[in-house]
Amino acid sequence: MKKRITKVTTKTGDDGSTGMADGKRLRKSDPVINCIGEIDELNSLIGYLAAANDSKHYEPSLTRIQNCLFNIGGSLSLGTDNSVPEEEISFIENEINILNADLPSLENFILPGGHPTSALAQVVRSVCRRCERSLVTLDEKQSIEERKIIYMNRLSDLFFIMARSINKDKNCQEVLWQQT
Repeated sequence: MKKRITKVTTKTGDDGSTGMADGKRLRKSDPVINCIGEIDELNSLIGYLAAANDSKHYEPSLTRIQNCLFNIGGSLSLGTDNSVPEEEISFIENEINILNADLPSLENFILPGGHPTSALAQVVRSVCRRCERSLVTLDEKQSIEERKIIYMNRLSDLFFIMARSINKDKNCQEVLWQQT
């Protein structure tokens, strides 16, 4: 197998630019780089959620999601589309349906909290929403694959449902929003 990374410290980014997978260099402030960075942050938080989840119940799904996010980041770096197969969106929707089937109906907004792992899933959800907003902003500048945005939208829904499911599994009461 060919080595992809031979040297981590290249010093080529010292001027505020970064190399793309297709050989181009972009400013680190470019919207593409912003999206890639936010997806990387999301991926790291998902890894943290997987490590913090002592039941390991969600680990296979989280690993699959991490791989898909890596594909999305790579696609952005290459300037290509088709990084999100329809099956990945269907997988997320199916996971939502499975987890949601065991949850009580929502009759009020809930606040992030409860079990620490549930609260972490809510942090992951909010970072996922930020990634989605960044992808939409990028799409306004240059057309990107619509399934990237759809996937991110569904993914944030999954983390909301996952947070609720974790609270249920841990017998933690959901904190309801109290309108003042």
